Amino acid sequence: MRFHAWVQLQLDRQLEEAGAALPLIRDLAVGFHPGGADAWLWQDLVVPGVTVGAPPDSFNTRGQDWGIAAFHPWKLRAAGYAPFIETLRANLREGAGLRIDHVMGLQRLWCIPSGGGPADGCYLGYPAGDLLGIVALESVRHRATVIGEDLGTVPTGFRSRLRRRGLLSYVVLLFEDLPPARWPRQALAAVTTHDLPTVTGLWDGSDLRARRRSGLPASAAATLELVERLRQGGGPARDAESSAAVVHAHRRLAGSPCTLLAATLEDVAEVQERPNQPGSAGESPNWSLALPLPRERLQELPMARQLAGILARKPVGRRRPSGREQGVRSPLN
Repeated sequence: MRFHAWVQLQLDRQLEEAGAALPLIRDLAVGFHPGGADAWLWQDLVVPGVTVGAPPDSFNTRGQDWGIAAFHPWKLRAAGYAPFIETLRANLREGAGLRIDHVMGLQRLWCIPSGGGPADGCYLGYPAGDLLGIVALESVRHRATVIGEDLGTVPTGFRSRLRRRGLLSYVVLLFEDLPPARWPRQALAAVTTHDLPTVTGLWDGSDLRARRRSGLPASAAATLELVERLRQGGGPARDAESSAAVVHAHRRLAGSPCTLLAATLEDVAEVQERPNQPGSAGESPNWSLALPLPRERLQELPMARQLAGILARKPVGRRRPSGREQGVRSPLN
């Protein structure tokens, strides 16, 4: 316990140092490890005998079991939402913003009984009005931007509730049918996510081969469809280098009105592997794939400079104000 407390202290110090250099947007997971500190501190509020995941769908026909615990909705409410409030405040302490993973979890979570599979689960409802109100209040108190990762199967009317509260939604190029000019302003736009292929992995077919080796659902037709989405808007020829596809995809992002734009370090370094293969727990080195270069050298790559210039959406020669000059203002304010 003392060792893990020491590790947490080092992480806090590093985050504080990083946050002093530029505004950070932290990531809030949908749940917590059943053997972790959260589950121990608030064990009376945890739903026993279930883990959280996702039902089978077209993205993953097996469904997903994330192996994480969930709070009992009404016990959480009876506790005045103390764990949720403490978690938000801890993450917003030095941050300029927060990305809430699987934000639909504020309304419902897919709970899987112990010994069963994802197809055996059911939805457990949560008091979304209370939880969204708390998110809005803490966002204003900390002057922080909040992004709700609302991809996948979203309950009817839930996105409109997010918009009314001022949360940014998620727009992913690989999923979008509309041209970038018609994307919403109140959103974060990205080419891909940690659960999806990198541009290079799609472009050269290595992601499809990796999924087949892992025994995961893999469709050549679906991969080709994603590649064609990358090429929309006058993209490079199919035999071009993957770097051309990376640049073109991010130029399309920059043509959108979305408030925030994001690029992944994997695309900056033209990495083939995606950070996470959903549904492959224990079968793939998820979250532990090293980038080909140390972090300090990534910003020296020509691709890093090029993508930074594209996503800045600033005329050449115009001085870009610092983070302190720009300030950090929440869309909830």
